[in-house]
Amino acid sequence: MTTAWIFPGQGSQYVGMGRDLYDHQPAAREVFDFADHVLGFDLTRLCFEGPEAELMATENAQPALLTTSIATLRVLHTHADVEVLPDLLVPHAVAGHSLGEYSALVAGGSLDLETALRLVRRRGELMAAAHEGTMAAVIGLDELTLDNVCRQVQAELGAMVVIANYNTPDQLVISGAAHAVEQASVLARQHGARRVFPLRVSAAFHSPLMAAAAQKMRQILHAAPLNDLRIPLIGNVNAEPVQRASEVRSELEAQIDAPVRWTASVHGMAARGIQTFVEIGPGRVLSGLVKRIAPAARQITLGTLAELEAMRASRNGHRPQGLPPPNGPHSASEPNGLPAPPAPPSTNGTPPVAQEVPQARAQ
Repeated sequence: MTTAWIFPGQGSQYVGMGRDLYDHQPAAREVFDFADHVLGFDLTRLCFEGPEAELMATENAQPALLTTSIATLRVLHTHADVEVLPDLLVPHAVAGHSLGEYSALVAGGSLDLETALRLVRRRGELMAAAHEGTMAAVIGLDELTLDNVCRQVQAELGAMVVIANYNTPDQLVISGAAHAVEQASVLARQHGARRVFPLRVSAAFHSPLMAAAAQKMRQILHAAPLNDLRIPLIGNVNAEPVQRASEVRSELEAQIDAPVRWTASVHGMAARGIQTFVEIGPGRVLSGLVKRIAPAARQITLGTLAELEAMRASRNGHRPQGLPPPNGPHSASEPNGLPAPPAPPSTNGTPPVAQEVPQARAQ
């Protein structure tokens, strides 16, 4: 059985994430304490206590998700026996949704944790500083129809709007100038979309309108130390394997203003023989998306101490009473990986649609 580790992006964060791991697992505590030291502020307190609005801010959510995901991974390594769980502890590929690629690169050996923390903090600051445009989730409309809608709006209005996130075949996210996104949303409904709703974002992430932020990030990445990956990354930009340091740099440089091709990434992993997708980090957004893209694949979510213990117990032939099975319910916010209705706007938030898009997912 071949396995991929997948790591969530912005929108999966929530107040309290990682606290059970911190309280009971020294390996997790070391990661959180190290992040506080590197970043120079109490990220741990923010993850555990909020306030929610502060945690949701892009510049904070991104390092918070990276830290929690890597803390979970470190606990997995110390919590599990490679002889008992070889298919989980020896992945054949890694992937992440947008921001989640940084967690995947740490897991795959291309980035050390300190470098990754500094990069995602700066990435979040650059994205938070962008204020042009907006995004909207489109549910229940196929890619070709939505792409034609975007092209029609661009031709009529002379304003940018593109598909920014390909989360599942029927969960897409558009991004661009506010009036163009609004018009494309109207047309998407007319063409049969089941739901269309705005995302709580500060700008048009993963679109050409992010070119200025992307250029600044390219300059930062140019000086960042990167290594070849020990485990191939299936990249968001082209949905192809990435392994050399030069390829990693190109992937990260293109990320901010290029679409997230999550559907193609999952299809590509399945075509290469991946049968089990292990989501490592907060929430179950990606597991829900994988279930819709590759329903024959197995999904395992490992984001809490209970889930880690349930996984280990099930592999040892028993399951603690009351703990959920590894293939428990999957949600992108709640059921079936589909986004929840938008909450009232908040500064720099990204909704629970796999965005980043996070739960519809945008960053």
